[in-house]
Formats: sequence, structure tokens, C-alpha cells
Amino acid sequence: MTDHNVRTVLPVQATLGEGPVWIGSDAALWFVDIKQRHVHRFDPAGGAAQRWDAPDQVGWVLPAADGGLIAGLKTGLHRFDPADGRFTFVAQPEGHPQGNRLNDAATDSAGRVWFGTMDDAESEASGRLFRFGGGAVADSGLAPVCITNGPAIHGPSATLYHTDTLGKTVWRATIRDDGTLGPEERFVTIEDGAGYPDGSVVDAEGCVWIALWGGWGVRRYDPAGKLIGTVTLPASNITKIAFGGADLRTAYATSARKGLDAAALAEQPEAGNLFAFDPGVAGLPVTPVAI
Repeated sequence: MTDHNVRTVLPVQATLGEGPVWIGSDAALWFVDIKQRHVHRFDPAGGAAQRWDAPDQVGWVLPAADGGLIAGLKTGLHRFDPADGRFTFVAQPEGHPQGNRLNDAATDSAGRVWFGTMDDAESEASGRLFRFGGGAVADSGLAPVCITNGPAIHGPSATLYHTDTLGKTVWRATIRDDGTLGPEERFVTIEDGAGYPDGSVVDAEGCVWIALWGGWGVRRYDPAGKLIGTVTLPASNITKIAFGGADLRTAYATSARKGLDAAALAEQPEAGNLFAFDPGVAGLPVTPVAI
């Protein structure tokens, strides 16, 4: 059995940790706590951590091509300036329901942001996948679901993977040059009892890593959808991983305490922490958002 050297690297005890992203120019791992409305920065070289308060629920932050940051708040996309903690509105999906929030995001090789929305009450199928590019937001055209998740992109093949969490299914489609999507096809359906697919990311070999909410870890699938690896983590609700470090060979995983009662928290005291492990493969660098 492979020793992945799983460890807690930042004991934040997040209510709903999400959106880890390695920003190479900053040599740091950024992530959020959606429910506590926090943006986190972790410097693994020195072990230093910083935290900012967001004005609303924040689903993710991504690097921008001009050196800044773009954040996905409940109310839409915003510029985020860590120097003064200010969030400045950029754009919002048209007809964005008041009860929805932004949930997860990724960039493609052209610097477009693909992000999902979801019903914050997790009951209505009002979540959609959107594309932000050229300063405007466009609907992807995919069918709405309750909880969109895990947009992950393999740049070399222009393949988008997107998740219907409650449907336990990850779908994929080709991204055309103009940003529209080709026909979607089912990639993977998670079997009953194994948890729900949450965030995902693609590694340098084109394999897809899927975090499992309620599944105590992450899975690695090859491009054909065959399960080829599993990493068990010390928390049941794993939300997403990101590849980081100078060689992109360290995997960082966010987790959540949301929905866990006192007995569950006693069983998994590390729930909500930021974990790291050795995946045995490199990741792909994140393309900054084109502004």
C-alpha cells in the first residue's frame, strides 16, 4: 500500500473549508471557509497563515493575470485586495436567485472562469454552471441541479469536468475555442455508501481526483473513468484538493465540520482542517483569470 504521508498542516477547524488553489507567484495555498466567510492564505515554507473576513459567503479565490485576486461571493464575482481586505464587485450571473450562492470554480487555459451556483438551502434545483470571460458572465447551457460542484479542467485536452453532487455524478464536456461546450457525457457515478462527489481537480497525467463528502477521502480516476487510487483522510467531509509546492507534487485537501454532531466531531477531531498528502503525481499549474 502506498504511504501518502497524510497530515494536518493548518488546524483551522473550518465549518465549510473549500476552494484550495496554489498560487505559484505567491508560493502559497489559498482557500476559504464558506460559512465563516473567511479567506485563508497558508505559506507551507514558513508555516505562516493569514485570514481575511469576507462581506458574505465566499466560495473561492483565484489568481488574476494582473497579479490580483478574484473571489466568488454569494452576490457574484469580486476583486479582492489582500492589502486592505477590500472586495469590489465585478459581475453577477443574470437572474441569480437571491437564495443562491457561488460554490466552486476553475479556470481554463484561456483564463476564463467556470463557476457554479447552488441553492444555499440545498433543496431547489436552481444551481447552474456559468462562464466568466471578456468581462461578462454567460450561462454554460447545462441543465440546472441543486448543488453544482467541482468544475475541473484539463487544459491540454480542453476538457471540463463538472459535478452534480446530489446526483452523485461527474460529467464532462469539451470546451470549444469560443467558450461554448460540446455534448456532455457521464464520466463517473459514485456508488451508494461511498459519499458524495464534491470538488475535483485534474493532475498532469490527465487523471481526475474527486473529493468525497461523507466518504473520508479522495479518489483518483483515469481519463476513461476507471478508479485507480484512493487516499483516506482523517475527516469524513473532504471538499476539494489542489496540487501545490514548487513542483506541484504536494496535494492539499480542505474539509468541513458542517453537519457533524458532537459524537462525529469527537470521532474526527481534525475535521475542518487543511490536510496535505503525497499524491505520487504532479498537478497542473492554475491559469490566472484573464481580466
